[in-house]
Amino acid sequence: MSSDTAGSGAASSGAAGAGHRYEVRSRQLRFQGRIFSVVTDQVEMPGGRVGARDYVRHVGAVGVVALDDQGRVVLVRQYRHPLRRVIWELPAGLADVAGEELPAGALRELAEEADLRAARLDLLVDVHTSPGYSDEMIRIFLARELSEVPPGDRHERHDEEAELEVVRVDLDEAVSMVLSGQITNVACVAGVLAAARARDQGWAPLRPVDAPLP
Repeated sequence: MSSDTAGSGAASSGAAGAGHRYEVRSRQLRFQGRIFSVVTDQVEMPGGRVGARDYVRHVGAVGVVALDDQGRVVLVRQYRHPLRRVIWELPAGLADVAGEELPAGALRELAEEADLRAARLDLLVDVHTSPGYSDEMIRIFLARELSEVPPGDRHERHDEEAELEVVRVDLDEAVSMVLSGQITNVACVAGVLAAARARDQGWAPLRPVDAPLP
């Protein structure tokens, strides 16, 4: 456990609210891991009171809604230990490769988890997964013009990914799976619904892959 003081760059930063700037007076590191850390910030509230806020600082992630020429979305079924079960997800992964741009990371995850390449990539939606206790954000891309990764070039999957199942589902059926509660992963829910909406609007809402982060 370590503690940062208000004089450090991270701890002295503030964010503008509705007429108030929420200054961080100090920060205490509770846990540091490869993917996330847990910290406690002492934050100046409206009226001058300072309150403690515990939250998770996350490296961020990318996800891919991959649509084939038949209008099917590529989904994966993967075991998630906190839930103790297999759930439906998008091909996705951490933004933890030094120097790798997010679009490149999305294409890498698509190849590693679904054995697919994409000749066309657009920005679909950005999602803060749980802003009440984490700063994690997932940038979700739309991948089209898909092709198979040659067998000799495919990524060797380990651990939970060794049993990862790749399934193609009609996009409208995937929307029904979201609304019936079969799909609960937040990135998958947001990506599927956003893709269906963007398709119905002739893809007009899509953004360029290098659009600024929120």
